[in-house]
Amino acid sequence: MLRLRPYKSCDAEKIVGWIRDETSFWKWSAGRYDRYPICAEDINAEYDKYAFSDCFFAMTAFEDDGAAGHLIMRFLDEDKKILRFGFIIVDDAKRGRGYGKNMLLLALKYAFEILMVEKVTLGVFENNEPAHRCYRSAGFHETGAVEWYRIGDEDWKCLEMEIRHPQ
Repeated sequence: MLRLRPYKSCDAEKIVGWIRDETSFWKWSAGRYDRYPICAEDINAEYDKYAFSDCFFAMTAFEDDGAAGHLIMRFLDEDKKILRFGFIIVDDAKRGRGYGKNMLLLALKYAFEILMVEKVTLGVFENNEPAHRCYRSAGFHETGAVEWYRIGDEDWKCLEMEIRHPQ
């Protein structure tokens, strides 16, 4: 059974192991890290910047045999009504088996029932169809907003998605 818990620094080693190649890295990080490959210490250093923040939550999805996925949640507004998911990744050995959707559903439950947000947003690159499909299956829909990222010598289109609290 998949569960969700706060991120622990020891999770970073597994997370970097799930990043199979440079293209996967850029799809996952969206340029938030400036070089590939990264190591566990890079993730922990990034997250340590938010150690005293009540606006940033790193979470790990896990089963009895260990970590299965990871994401972060961060507030986008001062009123703490809009939350953004990011750095979403699933153990590559478990992809295509519903882990991503289940992790997102757990994170949405946390967002809406514990953090009491009204809306959750995320971005997905147009060239990442498996992730796009996963987000749609968890209930996210495209807003129509688009942002462009320069990745290497290419321009990547990022689609904005959201889900609102079920009323």
